Amino acid sequence: MEPPTQSALQWLRHFPKGHVLACAALAAIVTLALVLAPDDATSTAMSTRALALPSPEQLSPANDTLADDAPFDTPTAAVATASFGPDWHDLTVQSGDTLSALLQSIGVSISDVHRLVTADERLKALTRLRVGDVVRAALNDDGQLVAVEYRLSQLKSLSAEHDGEQWEVTEHERQYDRQIRYAEATITDSLFMSGHRAGMTDNLIMQFANIFAWDVDFALDIREGDTFRVMFEELYVDGEKVGTGNILRAEFLHRGKHLTALRYDADNGQGRYLDDRGNALRRAFIRTPVEFARISSRFNPGRRHPILNTLRAHRGVDYAAPTGTPIRATGDGRVEFVGSKNGYGNTVVIKHGQQYSTLYAHMSRFAGGLRSGQQVRQGQTIGYVGMTGLATGPHLHYEFHVNGSHRDPLTVQLPMAQGISSQERPAFLARAEALKQQMDMHRHAFAFARNEP
Repeated sequence: MEPPTQSALQWLRHFPKGHVLACAALAAIVTLALVLAPDDATSTAMSTRALALPSPEQLSPANDTLADDAPFDTPTAAVATASFGPDWHDLTVQSGDTLSALLQSIGVSISDVHRLVTADERLKALTRLRVGDVVRAALNDDGQLVAVEYRLSQLKSLSAEHDGEQWEVTEHERQYDRQIRYAEATITDSLFMSGHRAGMTDNLIMQFANIFAWDVDFALDIREGDTFRVMFEELYVDGEKVGTGNILRAEFLHRGKHLTALRYDADNGQGRYLDDRGNALRRAFIRTPVEFARISSRFNPGRRHPILNTLRAHRGVDYAAPTGTPIRATGDGRVEFVGSKNGYGNTVVIKHGQQYSTLYAHMSRFAGGLRSGQQVRQGQTIGYVGMTGLATGPHLHYEFHVNGSHRDPLTVQLPMAQGISSQERPAFLARAEALKQQMDMHRHAFAFARNEP
């Protein structure tokens, strides 16, 4: 097609601009249809030139005619304009920055910031920014704030969008990628040091100790040569390791006994540790109220008191530990006494049902809010090690009573918690066998890597 001559262009200028644009658009559509139309005969190569229309700058502002210097093949905004959505800004928090300062830097008013953070309780997280955090904010064509995004943690994020009347808030939570790992070691010094050499974190070692806390006193019973095996989860986000998850199966060869534990998640979502037969490892009481403390004095009805220098029965166990070490309730129960009790100093007494009670003495202070009549859970911190009352050094004096009589906390037979129900047993046994086989596979691979038979 030949380009229009100068006289043709002058002739076109006598027509209204709208007519010209409409005709040009129609011509472009017809040309495109001809290009795409199939040929019944053999395919014939066709060459066309796109017909473009003038831009707004090339239109005369005073009337509806084309500007004299407007070339015929220049596109117009009426056809070329496209909407690209709001304008997003990534705002990185520096030392001393506030949300208000960040948003004001891109033109958001203080009143709009206030309306944002007060629109929903969850949006108050935006006022607790940390250095290095990134707040994403979107402005519309009028410069109004219309959307905000903020990552609360590695897994959780918050977004808010203004619908013209109010802020709509959405919380997002990703899931960890979980990979199964295996570790084993023979104890040559302490559980912690041996665990670290095997590649276990402090969190995993504490999990392991808590799993077997009802059968093993880790402050007293650990022996050189004891062996443990652990299969556990490692947690990843975007391919980066961020921590460890739950122990899935654990074995402890301790003083000739082979203790096993596996994690079983019931239908209600609660996880607990059972042995391979479905019996509960958890007892109604844990052995030690202070983790990894040293026993400084045992249960002894004929002991001579270190301060009074008289024969006075020691009806409990003393755990030496630094002042301020947390003391945990050894079982679920109700607080019967909180306060000072003669030579015991600061003391807590907990009643566990009708038959059992426990006493914790010489505390430096009580846990915040602890009061008589309060229900406490097993493992809950109830106070902190001290040396109030008749004490020569910081320690916890712990007593265990059965029907009002003192019993040795280290040897008393502890009641068991409930095991797996008959309804859950088939699913549990299948889970137990699968985890056992998986751990055996890891154990053999570990032994092969060390060139062991």
